[in-house]
Amino acid sequence: MSRKFPFPPYPRGWYRVADSDELAAGALLRLAYFGRPLVAARFENGAARVFDAHCPHLGAHLGHGGTVVGNTLQCPFHAWRFDLEGRCVGIPYAKRIPREARLRAWTVCERNGQVMVWFAEDGRGPEWEVPELPELASPDWTSPQRLHWTVKTRQQEMAENVVDPAHFRYVHGTVTVPASEVQADGHVFRVISRSGMATPQGVVEGTIQIEAHAFGWGYTRFAGIVETLLMTTGTPIDAERVDLNLRFVVRRLANSDATRGVGAAFIAEVTRQFTQDIPIWENKIHLERPLLCDGDGPIAALRRWGRQFYDTSARTA
Repeated sequence: MSRKFPFPPYPRGWYRVADSDELAAGALLRLAYFGRPLVAARFENGAARVFDAHCPHLGAHLGHGGTVVGNTLQCPFHAWRFDLEGRCVGIPYAKRIPREARLRAWTVCERNGQVMVWFAEDGRGPEWEVPELPELASPDWTSPQRLHWTVKTRQQEMAENVVDPAHFRYVHGTVTVPASEVQADGHVFRVISRSGMATPQGVVEGTIQIEAHAFGWGYTRFAGIVETLLMTTGTPIDAERVDLNLRFVVRRLANSDATRGVGAAFIAEVTRQFTQDIPIWENKIHLERPLLCDGDGPIAALRRWGRQFYDTSARTA
């Protein structure tokens, strides 16, 4: 059966394209997202920017030999320079700059230690802001631990796991099938789950609060064994693959060894569950009319919420 999905590959929203600490002053990164080559640069004034990768002059890739010069990006081919908004502001051998000479500059938000871009197939501008997560900058929480996978799937397929309580028991081996409550609020989808978590000291009742901001960015707060924040980003590389990034921080306990040990064990368990999901995501098909039973959870509610992020005129590749 075909894996063709009945929705466009790139839903509207904010997407991580780099971590802030990857982009030092003067740095230029080659990127590939949304089925196209991009570059990210950090300018002299500290601003991070993302552009389409090819110079509009003769098509040179700015990520192969291009340089950041002050607050401009210089093409390696003929030294055309572009400012933070993508306008050509200098051609060393020309008396006049063509009016149309500009790079596409993406709308950028740098927050929570990540460089993010706004994507909309139909060209509309940002419709919401990415919230700050105070735990990521707090001394009461550990430094972030980062994990990354490239997964052959679509973001909606991954998001449906959040509202599929039975799979936690039968894929991940949780003690119980979690009881969940959901709420759709504009571009935000919230899930609160309560479940027993197995530990060497027995079962601990835990709470999981998930908040998804469209399909590109979200976070989860875990309480029970140890307070943990997980920030999740999924950025489409192309119509077949998603760049999945996780960033964990743990609330420090009174004893640093306990923080390290309990936190590492909890992160390892969450990571184990993610890796168990990957072969299912990569090999399942998407059924537009799945045969659901009364214990399957609010999968249909998530699908209804998710429709708002797709440009229906876009190609459903």
